[in-house]
Amino acid sequence: MTSAPDGSGARPRPATRVLFPSLQGYRRSWLRTDVLAGLTVWAVLVPESLAYATIAGVPPVVGLYAAVPALVLYAALGSSRHLVVGPMSATAALSASVVAVFARGDAAAFVLLTSAVALVTGVLCVLAGLARLGFLASFISEPVLKGFIVGLALIIIVGQVPALLGVEKGAGNFFEKAAAVVSELGDVHWLTAALGLTALAVVLLVKRFAPAVPGSLLVVGLGVAAVLLLRLDENGVDVVGPIEAGLPALGVPAVDRTTWTDLVGPAAGVMLVGFAEALGAAKTYAARAGYDIDPDRELLGMGAANLGSGLAAGMIVNGSLSKTAVNGGAGARSQLSGLTAAALTLVTLLFLTPVFESLPEAVLAAVVIAAVVELVDVRALRRLWGLATPRMRRLYGPAARYDAYAALAAMAGVLVLDTLPGLVIGIVLSMFLLLARASRPHVAVLVRNRDGVWVDGARRAARRTAPSGPAPRAGEPRAPSAGPGPVDGVLVVRPESGLFFANAENVRTRVRELVATQRPHAVVLDAETVPFVDSAAAEMIVTLDRDLARVGATLVVARDVGQVRDVLRGTADLPTLYPDVDTAVAAVTASAAPGTADTS
Repeated sequence: MTSAPDGSGARPRPATRVLFPSLQGYRRSWLRTDVLAGLTVWAVLVPESLAYATIAGVPPVVGLYAAVPALVLYAALGSSRHLVVGPMSATAALSASVVAVFARGDAAAFVLLTSAVALVTGVLCVLAGLARLGFLASFISEPVLKGFIVGLALIIIVGQVPALLGVEKGAGNFFEKAAAVVSELGDVHWLTAALGLTALAVVLLVKRFAPAVPGSLLVVGLGVAAVLLLRLDENGVDVVGPIEAGLPALGVPAVDRTTWTDLVGPAAGVMLVGFAEALGAAKTYAARAGYDIDPDRELLGMGAANLGSGLAAGMIVNGSLSKTAVNGGAGARSQLSGLTAAALTLVTLLFLTPVFESLPEAVLAAVVIAAVVELVDVRALRRLWGLATPRMRRLYGPAARYDAYAALAAMAGVLVLDTLPGLVIGIVLSMFLLLARASRPHVAVLVRNRDGVWVDGARRAARRTAPSGPAPRAGEPRAPSAGPGPVDGVLVVRPESGLFFANAENVRTRVRELVATQRPHAVVLDAETVPFVDSAAAEMIVTLDRDLARVGATLVVARDVGQVRDVLRGTADLPTLYPDVDTAVAAVTASAAPGTADTS
């Protein structure tokens, strides 16, 4: 049984329709770790928010304006105990590209439109949540999300390396940025690199050997102290720099009605990227802690966070992969860590901006890299690839690796084409692979084992013997196996899928191939693993019955259940139905004439 976050062994209940669901049943023993996690998140959130605001093309302080309402409102409505919502690099870059089309170089309009994008995205998320469209997240498969997260984590890491080493940052996709880093290695600022690499080593070592110590907060404090005491900024070490203090004015940005309408389409794309990243991060840490994520509440939480950010002169926000990793790694048990970070960010806006002005960017980069490096889950990708054992590939051909292909495609798409195109590629490919898998179901040829149970003869043979030849390569058609011969002239087949318009003809073709090869006098279609049929599949069974009658074979159906029984019994000219395979075999054997059918 999966243990609860408190280690009690009881699985926490899914979030209900209450405010601040992660605080329901809160335990005092969680307070220390939640506060420390909030401190750690705050130490990363403030400088990251400043940096991501510049990516969005607005003053750095806009990132802090966004962070406070986002953290509070997500905690009130979201279902994750660990997700940290705030400005993020991917959505910040998307926001900048959207706003640039409308601002036309006007700096003041750019700021207003950035807040408008956040508001429109928030409205779309709330509407989707109220319409209970979170189920659409189910169409983003777990392998696609895994590949997306790995690719995104790699992009975050390569984007932080220039700051870690004190070199110029390149543009473009992952590989172009990595090539730019390599080309700049001769110009490394060694003092910056020494500071950054030392900070990275300290965070990783603390995480490994003293996990109770907030390593990120430790190196941030040491980095600021080093700059203040040793005047490293005067020796070429880049620091965050000036930050405007004070609170923003609240209100709806002054944008004309036409522009609001025009922003809906682009904001939907921003929402897709933000929701995918947030859901992936939330599910990753929920699975580790043993609780469930409600996609509808995630939409509401992210929508409220963006509405709050837009009304507070902020920018687009979403669930942050890197900050959630920091939060989870610091031992957070609930959204009290996010509320702590929000309170500290508010204090920062009012009183502490001078402190973060001295934070070395190399130390910030080290904290981010240490947080996301564990999300480069190569082991999970290898597991997906390894699921296609030689026996699975012999039985299912390329379909045995469809999940691995989807994960790798999503990762490659993110690395080569950027976040949104990569996610779209992964989703589209997973849909195509789903259709491919559904349209060509495995049709098992059954034999009776020593216990009298009907089993897949090909699987039984594969367990007993080693493969006689190499497995088909990806993309090659799988040569149909004739399978074991008919028992007493009766061929028993079992389609391992629902039967519907997309696969009915493939099943019919496969059964006809088996009949042509094995020449039985009867075919029993075992419907035990057929959960549903549609009208096209029912007509296919009638047509198959006629096909077999032309070559002297009889078709009967066994073990039809539920919806399958209802549809089949309402179909005219349907083959005879039997309650089980043994009864069907006995019936067709008893009624068979001597000899076998002539299939010539």
